[in-house]
Amino acid sequence: MIRFSLFAMVALTILIAMGLRWREQRVAAMPRLGVAGRAKRTVNRWVTAAALAAATTMIVLGGLHWLRIAIG
Repeated sequence: MIRFSLFAMVALTILIAMGLRWREQRVAAMPRLGVAGRAKRTVNRWVTAAALAAATTMIVLGGLHWLRIAIG
């Protein structure tokens, strides 16, 4: 179960980061940033994606755990 949760978190992090990047590209008139600005934006995107993936994984697997307790 631990391996599955780690795999789910990594997969969700990558998918959410791709979605956030796509959203950033769709927003019109993004200001031109230097190297430091782009690096900060990239790190912020990955941290946000990891936080959302962790929360989603905890909610889904926690819900499945409590469902198993309620049934069994």
